[in-house]
Amino acid sequence: MTSPPPWDAWDRQHAWHPYTQSAEAALYPALHIARGEGPWLFDTADRRYLDGHSSLWTNVHGHRDPDLDAALRTQLDQVAHATWLGLSHPTASTLAATLARLAGPGLARVFFSDNGSCAVEVALKLSRQFWQLSGQPEKREVVGFAGGYHGDTLATMAVGDSADFHGRFADWFLPAHHVPAPHCLEMTGTVREAESATSLRALRELFTARAAHIAAVVLESSVQGAAGMRQQPPDFIAAVAALCREHGVHLILDEVFVAFGRLGHMLVGQQEGVTPDFLCLAKGLTGGYLPLAATLTSDRIHDAFCGAFEENRTFFHGHTFTANPLAAAVACATVEKLERLLADGTLRARVAAFGNAFAKSFAEHPQAANPRQRGFTAAFDLVPDAHSPQVSFPPSARIGLQVCLEARRRGLILRQLGSTLAFVPPPCCTENEFRFLCETTLAAMNAVFARPGGPHTRFADFAARFDPSPPA
Repeated sequence: MTSPPPWDAWDRQHAWHPYTQSAEAALYPALHIARGEGPWLFDTADRRYLDGHSSLWTNVHGHRDPDLDAALRTQLDQVAHATWLGLSHPTASTLAATLARLAGPGLARVFFSDNGSCAVEVALKLSRQFWQLSGQPEKREVVGFAGGYHGDTLATMAVGDSADFHGRFADWFLPAHHVPAPHCLEMTGTVREAESATSLRALRELFTARAAHIAAVVLESSVQGAAGMRQQPPDFIAAVAALCREHGVHLILDEVFVAFGRLGHMLVGQQEGVTPDFLCLAKGLTGGYLPLAATLTSDRIHDAFCGAFEENRTFFHGHTFTANPLAAAVACATVEKLERLLADGTLRARVAAFGNAFAKSFAEHPQAANPRQRGFTAAFDLVPDAHSPQVSFPPSARIGLQVCLEARRRGLILRQLGSTLAFVPPPCCTENEFRFLCETTLAAMNAVFARPGGPHTRFADFAARFDPSPPA
C-alpha cells in the first residue's frame, strides 16, 4: 500500500504562511486544496468546501470558470509573458483601454503592477513625484482614515491604520496623518451622521492647517474590508472628493477589494459619480485567477512626467511581470462576463439573495453584534451578548478562529478578523449556496458555544480537543 504524500510534514517544516501564527497553526491539521469548481474548493480527499471568503476576496465567477479558462488557454497558445518595459502586447493594451472606458472620462492612463498594495504604492509615488515636477516639493505628507488598510509595502503601511499589522515598522514610515472614519450599518438602516460629520470636519481642519504640505488622501471606497467590513454612509466618497478638490490635494481611491462586482457594481467611485486623481484596482480584476493590479490616473498627471530624458521626469517604477499577458487575458474575460451579469440584472438578484440569507440568520442572533452587509460583503462581531457588544470574549479564546475551524469541519471556509466573522462569498453563488453559507455558520457557532467550557475556552485547549473529521 502506497504511503500518502507527506504534505502536512512538508508544510510544517518548510512553509511560512502569511497572517498566521505558526505555533497556533501547528495545533490543528492543515487543509490542502487540490481543485476547485464554481464557488467550491476540494481537498486532497475530494471533500468539498464552500469558498466563503472568495480565496481572499478575489474570486468572482468561480473556480474553473469555462470562459476564463478558455481565455487563459487561448493566450497560452500565443505567449505566456513578454515584458511591458518599453514593449507592448495586444492583450494588455486592450485591457488598458477597457479599464479607461469603465472608469469614465478623466482616468485615461493605466499603470499596471502585480497586487493591490503595489497599486496603491504606485499612486502614492506618482502623487509625490507629480508635486515635485509641478514645483511643490513640500507636498509630501499623506492622509488616511482610522482603521484603513491598503497593503503591506512601506508607503501603504504608513497611510493605513492597522497597528496590529504595521505598528512595529512605524519608525520607517513617511509622514502621515489619520482622521476618523465613519461607520454605517446598512442592514439596520443606521447611518451615524455625527460620525460622518466628525470625519469630514477633521479632514477639513487638517487641510486648513496642512494642505500646502499634503500630497494625497487615500480612501477605501465604501467598505473598509480589513477593519471588519466597516461601511461608509452614502455620499461620503463625494464629500471627501470635494474637500480634496477645494484644497488642492490628490484623492486616491483604493478599490482593490470593492471593485468588479464585490459591491454589486463594476467600480464604486464611478457608480457614485466620483472621479479620483488615482484609482487602484486588483483582486477581482482577474476573477481570482492570477496576480494583476492597475493604477489609473489622468492625462494631466501623466503629461507632467513627459519631457526630454535628461530632464529626469520619468517615473522609474516597474515590476518584472507587469501587464503579464496571461493575467491580462483573464482580466479581459472577467470584465466582459461581469458586464453581462450587471446588464441583465443577475448580479443585483444575487446580492439580494445573499442579503436575505444573511439577515434571516444573523440580524437577531444573540451572539452576533452589529451585523452589516453590503453587496457580497458582510460581517458581525462575535460577542457573549449582542445587547452588550462592548463586552468581548477574551483574546486567548480566539473565538473567531474557533468558529472558522468548526465551519471547516462542516464544509465551509471562512476567515476571521479577530473576533469578527467576515463573509465574502463569490458572486457566482446560487441562492441555495448563500443559504448553506449562513446555515453552516450558525451550526458552527452553536457547536462552539455548546462545547464544555463554551467559547471562553482558551484556544490551545479548544485545539487539543478539536476533531477535524466531519460531524455525523
